[in-house]
Amino acid sequence: MMTDLHRSAAFLLYQTTLLFGLLAMPLALFARRLGLTLPVRPLIESAEQTYERADARGRHR
Repeated sequence: MMTDLHRSAAFLLYQTTLLFGLLAMPLALFARRLGLTLPVRPLIESAEQTYERADARGRHR
């Protein structure tokens, strides 16, 4: 039960992070023109790894 809850929460976090990345795209493109970069990619990769670990634990029960 707790594993399912953890996996669901990790999936929600991952999907929310992807949505944030998509919505931040115009801002990121503008920032790049100014020579700045937004740390969106590491944030998405971290959320993806968290979800993959939670999903792998859920499948091995």
